[in-house]
Amino acid sequence: MLEIKELGVSQPGTDAKEIIIAVSPAFGTGLKQSITDVPLEEILKELCAGIEEEGMNYRFIKVYNSTDLGIIAAQGSKLAGSGICVAMQSRGTTVIHQKDMVPLDNLELFPQSPLIELDMYRTIGKNTAKYGKGENPEPVEILNDYMVPSKFLIRTYIKIGSEHVMLDCISTCFRKLRTRFKLF
Repeated sequence: MLEIKELGVSQPGTDAKEIIIAVSPAFGTGLKQSITDVPLEEILKELCAGIEEEGMNYRFIKVYNSTDLGIIAAQGSKLAGSGICVAMQSRGTTVIHQKDMVPLDNLELFPQSPLIELDMYRTIGKNTAKYGKGENPEPVEILNDYMVPSKFLIRTYIKIGSEHVMLDCISTCFRKLRTRFKLF
């Protein structure tokens, strides 16, 4: 089981080995599974494992002032000591971002979350860490299915609605999180 506890306002990091994992407002609290019913804690475990395997550290933040993945990632990358952030919405859509890029630009984007297998999240974590070390890794191979948007349209709208309920457009702060995984 995933436990998320807010620890207060997050500040910019100074450790060059630090990667930020930025999540959307309802991630892990309002919503606990991806759009394909994969537990979010399993996804986070894979991301974290990939980052650790490359010798980098990570810190979690939750962004409340936007549900837009590009904005979440841009804000997270500005707090990362390495300048690199991997951001995720609760439905599983993921992006790797660097602090000097505009929000809609990115290093790697994984827009069709229903096609991302669990083991791919570990590879995404590894690539995020490699970017943090200044490397230029081969991009994670992504699948494409033009039918995915129509197959998951209703579930997407439900998830987006749940994210918007947790949105705080006035907030300009980012909450640092303590995340603990409990296995039963």
